[in-house]
Amino acid sequence: MTVLTSAGMGALAPAQAEAPTTFTGTTLSARNLDTTAAGRYVALGDSYAAGPLVPLQTGLPAGCLRSNDNYPAVLARSAGFGDFTDVSCSGATTEDMTAPQQVDLGPNAPQLDALDGTESLVTVTIGGNDIGFGEIIQECATRSSADLLGAACRDFYTDGGDDELTERIEDASSKVADTLSAIRDRSPAARVAVVGYPTILPDEGPGCYPVAPFSAGDTAYLREVEKQLNGMLAAEAAEAGVDYVDTYTPTIGHDICTLPGQKWVEGLVPTAPAAPVHPNAQGMRAMAAATGAVLGVPVAAPSSQPARAEAAPAGN
Repeated sequence: MTVLTSAGMGALAPAQAEAPTTFTGTTLSARNLDTTAAGRYVALGDSYAAGPLVPLQTGLPAGCLRSNDNYPAVLARSAGFGDFTDVSCSGATTEDMTAPQQVDLGPNAPQLDALDGTESLVTVTIGGNDIGFGEIIQECATRSSADLLGAACRDFYTDGGDDELTERIEDASSKVADTLSAIRDRSPAARVAVVGYPTILPDEGPGCYPVAPFSAGDTAYLREVEKQLNGMLAAEAAEAGVDYVDTYTPTIGHDICTLPGQKWVEGLVPTAPAAPVHPNAQGMRAMAAATGAVLGVPVAAPSSQPARAEAAPAGN
């Protein structure tokens, strides 16, 4: 999922050190990782895996905007993978799993070509661009800003009675299913994890216009669209017998409306190095920690913690 404009490239504090570990526990897609040390890890996906504009940008082709501090890289360091291949690429759709993706200084080879059957872990974040993430953000920012008391974006996508974005998500589900089937065919011994999308807009409330240029009605609508997308990914992962990583729940309270330092997903005008409406380095670490929690890999948490108040002890 990619919405790119200019963004600052100031330095971030160094990431916390990760200690190598092994995989533990069993899940739907567990194979040879339950009792053996980490082996070969291949990361697939779009910009929410690649980490556009998150320092340091590395890898080829440069147009994929791949960071060495994205969630796959943080996870790989934490798990102690000696053989780690990251072919995620900003702007990728499910079609780019099996066909070359044209990017600046590209192309990026079909991502599934990175799988040779020796993998012990494969992660994938995909689907956002299949439903038109960038177009949705731009369309809604324009329409919603002109009708702050209504829900012009929702009205646009539901004109005629059917919700176009719901239909797009339904259409994308079969493409995600085909992608997961192809991964399992190519990497039959691997543990496979579908990593979902983190919290972009506040999980409740009217939003934060003009920082997020959406009316209260459209904020609620777009929030539900993201939940539908993640729900589809979780359902397809379950159907394929692979793991699903919920990155939405652990990132609540760190959306684009929160303050710099607490914010893990940047807004349209980033306040930390990251592409607009994408995770910054802290957000990538949070996604890695959520993935590690599913896989049994301890990952150092982001330095900023959820803003939600703890419940008072009974009797107080």
